[in-house]
Amino acid sequence: MDAKERESSMEAANQSSIYINIVIGVIVGIVGVFLRFAYDSRMLSIISWAILAVGTILACKAVFRILNAK
Repeated sequence: MDAKERESSMEAANQSSIYINIVIGVIVGIVGVFLRFAYDSRMLSIISWAILAVGTILACKAVFRILNAK
């Protein structure tokens, strides 16, 4: 990998949209964890697990975009 390719890879990995997606995923995950332990209801527990899963997927997707920046 030459210097030009490394520079373009760094630019792609440092896009602010990627880091905004990570922050959104973490916030959604925190909301899911809070709802999971805030109340004791089967339906709310299922919904909170779904919210937590969505937050995890969003954050992981952004991290994999950073790793795949070539």
